[in-house]
Amino acid sequence: MTKEAKSFRHSAAFGKRIEYYVIGLMLKEGLDVYLPMVDDDAIDAVIKKPDGSFVEVQIKARSKHVLFGDGALFAAITHEIRKNYWFVFYSERMDTMWILSSNEFVKEAVQNKTGKNAGKRSIWFNGKNTKAKSEHVKPQFEKYVVTNFSRILKENPDKIK
Repeated sequence: MTKEAKSFRHSAAFGKRIEYYVIGLMLKEGLDVYLPMVDDDAIDAVIKKPDGSFVEVQIKARSKHVLFGDGALFAAITHEIRKNYWFVFYSERMDTMWILSSNEFVKEAVQNKTGKNAGKRSIWFNGKNTKAKSEHVKPQFEKYVVTNFSRILKENPDKIK
């Protein structure tokens, strides 16, 4: 196998590996997680909440191997507001997770107006300190940083504006 093919396989599999990592964390926390057989509707997991209702979850991840300063840049995401929908974003390099409802994502993300990604959304959770060669969570996004999945279990994503 060529170096390019190995590199592509490694990067293509990264998203799936982190998806299963996050799902593993959910299971470890006791969440009832259901996995769709296909991912053609931007749903990586379905969570059954204690009240019997269900929410859909999209998991996005950034590798520790991305360019410095891009550790928590999630770009070119196709998304319009959806009911009962959560995003879980994970930065491997920052070892940080953010949870946003569909409404919060649309409010916080930038929507591209022109170019090949027109209409798609991007969110950049991190800033950088070039002298210290470090990345940090931008202050406006600290409220979305989580260490567990209680937001998904306890909050109604549709009531968050």
